[in-house]
Amino acid sequence: MIANVMASEPATGPVLLDALNNLTTRADDVITRLRATVFAPGVEKVVDTRFPISKAAEMVGRTPEAIRQAEADGKLPSPRMTEAGRREGYSLAEVNAMRDHFGTRPRRAEGDPPIVLAVQNFKGGVGKSTLTCHIAQYLALRGYRVAIIDCDSQASSTTVFGFNPDIDIDDDHTLLPFFRHGDEPNLDYAIRQTAWAGIDLIPANLGLYQAEYEAAARMRGNPAVLDRLRAGIAGMAGRYDVVLLDPPPALGMISLAVLRAANALLIPTPPSTVDFASTAHFLRMIVDTLGVLDHYGLGKSGYEFLRVVATKVDEGKSAHVSIREMMAAVFGADMLTNSLLDSAEIDNANVQLRTVYEVAGGGRVHERCRNNLDRLNSEIEILIRKAWPSHRAELRRLGVA
Repeated sequence: MIANVMASEPATGPVLLDALNNLTTRADDVITRLRATVFAPGVEKVVDTRFPISKAAEMVGRTPEAIRQAEADGKLPSPRMTEAGRREGYSLAEVNAMRDHFGTRPRRAEGDPPIVLAVQNFKGGVGKSTLTCHIAQYLALRGYRVAIIDCDSQASSTTVFGFNPDIDIDDDHTLLPFFRHGDEPNLDYAIRQTAWAGIDLIPANLGLYQAEYEAAARMRGNPAVLDRLRAGIAGMAGRYDVVLLDPPPALGMISLAVLRAANALLIPTPPSTVDFASTAHFLRMIVDTLGVLDHYGLGKSGYEFLRVVATKVDEGKSAHVSIREMMAAVFGADMLTNSLLDSAEIDNANVQLRTVYEVAGGGRVHERCRNNLDRLNSEIEILIRKAWPSHRAELRRLGVA
């Protein structure tokens, strides 16, 4: 498909505007064709993963017999059956209904703070959106209420969750009006349900890039503008357990607003010298920037947790293993034990604009990748739960407090 987009002869001499326009047109054509394979006109994304009763019981924390009994007593809906009289399996929404019935859904209590987790690094290509989407779906599978705010005009998270940013998303349905007009009381206007039970999304599109200029213009003489996003999130976060922020890979007004809005921070870092150095600079910029904001009376109390996570790790490459070990020695307890391993399963899912959690399993490679994601996301889940006072006794009982 991509090969059909023929490249013209390379231009010699200075690159003119028409040459740049030609490159842009060809690239846009490829993107259009790629998205056409995923986004059929008028068709919304559907996540129809179904769980057999044994898996549903494991997710709910009860026995299959307890589920059957609740169905027989009319406390749960009767299961969908095949013509052969077998259960078709349960959707995630149905599993969550079971959790609600049995009281096993692991939500935060009323007095626990919603976790606003930014997956942030100022360098691109570090696996930021990949990590964000997989964290969101893992938490949804566990029964948490999750919102994603796509703050990046590249709109990767928006695309993965089934929205074509070029067609489905108007500028007025992104963060742009919130920064442009300053009269939106909260972010409710932009929240969309996704095909995933328990996950809502504030989408992005290319027009969101204008928000950088809007925020910069409003900030002149008024640094408190950087707290506007934090206030907007505060107005919606009470309905969720976790709000995930996917910021742009650059140091700009939106990235600074994200740093101010988040109360937890995850820093993805591939195991290369260049990426390690970039993360070191990122950490220094965080300290310097927050220091400057503190000078203007915008002090920040801190983060519930801050962790570096190694991403795109190929354990078959000795250089990756060595640099990851160096990162662990440098960052110590501030680095996650588990890494996001490089996997063909993630690449194959990305081609379909999906995640590993959305692709049908099969084979050892998929199982190995899924297990790695579960271990990594479980570690993040524990950090989230440690920030909730109501969960600490249970965590101590499990020996992970």
